[in-house]
Amino acid sequence: MAETRIPVLNVKIDPVTMNEAVLIVENFIIEQKSRFIATANAEMVMMAQTDTELASILNKADLVIPDGAGVVWAARYKGHSIPERVAGYDLVQELLRKSAQKGYRIYFFGGAPGVAEKAKQWAEQQYQGVCIVGVRDGFFTPEDEPEIINQIKLCKPDILLVALGVPKQEKWLNQNLHHLNIPVSIGVGGTFDVMAGVTIRAPLWMQRANLEWLYRLLSQPQRAVRMLALPRFVLKVLLPKKH
Repeated sequence: MAETRIPVLNVKIDPVTMNEAVLIVENFIIEQKSRFIATANAEMVMMAQTDTELASILNKADLVIPDGAGVVWAARYKGHSIPERVAGYDLVQELLRKSAQKGYRIYFFGGAPGVAEKAKQWAEQQYQGVCIVGVRDGFFTPEDEPEIINQIKLCKPDILLVALGVPKQEKWLNQNLHHLNIPVSIGVGGTFDVMAGVTIRAPLWMQRANLEWLYRLLSQPQRAVRMLALPRFVLKVLLPKKH
């Protein structure tokens, strides 16, 4: 892991490349301790400004990848060196590829009913030999949680991917990490939706031009209120703090 974390509006980000992030995950699997990885974008950082529980969880995470172009821009604007954006979706694809090569056991938890199953089927077609040991949708009550935790533990995954949305997935993992006893747990947001074909990711040229946010807004107008976090994030980075 990078020695110095970079503060972006008081959320500390690890300035890692994709290759470094994958190596860190592989080392976590070897170490066999319960580790939590967060995928920080501008929306999550803005939530953490008013949600002190989320801020605390992010700042004690074992790895916080720079998932959003906004986070990379903010770090560089403040004079920090951050090599690249490491999108959570892309990290998941790299880990699925590694699972196919090295047999890492992966569990999918979250999404609407049927989505994790579809994402699993897509991954099995995409990565021959991938080892997905279980799936569970993200619709549950507090009474269901002991059974869900037991089900996950019985599958003995090396990597648990949790898609409950921000901040629910981070809070759920923070609460249950010590029960789960899994080497690597990652909050992955809408990753299963993209894999299952429920939502379409921006074309590569828009990703490279840091316009993925614009594609999401145009293709999902219902996200407009949530997307207001982006201009607020930019202003908060640009404007000096009022004393």
